[in-house]
Amino acid sequence: MANPGAKPPTAQPYMGQPPMAQPYMGQTSAPPPYNVQQGQPEPGQAHPQMYGHQSYGGGYGAQPYPAGQQYPAQPGFYTVQPAVYVTQTPLANPVNDYMGYSIFTLICCFLPVGIAALIYSISARDANLSGNQAEAEQNSKTAKKLNHIALGVGISIIVITIILVSVAYSLVYNYYGY
Repeated sequence: MANPGAKPPTAQPYMGQPPMAQPYMGQTSAPPPYNVQQGQPEPGQAHPQMYGHQSYGGGYGAQPYPAGQQYPAQPGFYTVQPAVYVTQTPLANPVNDYMGYSIFTLICCFLPVGIAALIYSISARDANLSGNQAEAEQNSKTAKKLNHIALGVGISIIVITIILVSVAYSLVYNYYGY
């Protein structure tokens, strides 16, 4: 139950450390104090010669230096390592990619398996050019198997077609007597 004669609480000013002086995110202590040099503005303040007004808030960027002054020298030196470029060279003894065989089975034998064989032949050629021996061998073996399958299916289709045409021709010949 509220006391009708009591005054509402008034806002009290924050009396703790300023936000930048408190440790944060795993720090064990507060950052070192800012050393103000003579002629330099306070942190968060604009330089009086450069600007005619004070800045609002305490920005986190670099403090401005008046014209003609240089940045203070930093102790130590930095070395930069040169960039390393790794280039792969083509294989000295490239693996057979069966490209011609794949094109033949694509056109003359069985189209769907011929397309797959052509894709693996192209992958084998790319692996040869990039210097990847293991991938080139794997793709070459797969292209060879698919080419053999396409050739076998294509020859089977041709043989079956010849048999069916000759049987149909003999039936028609016997029926009509030509």
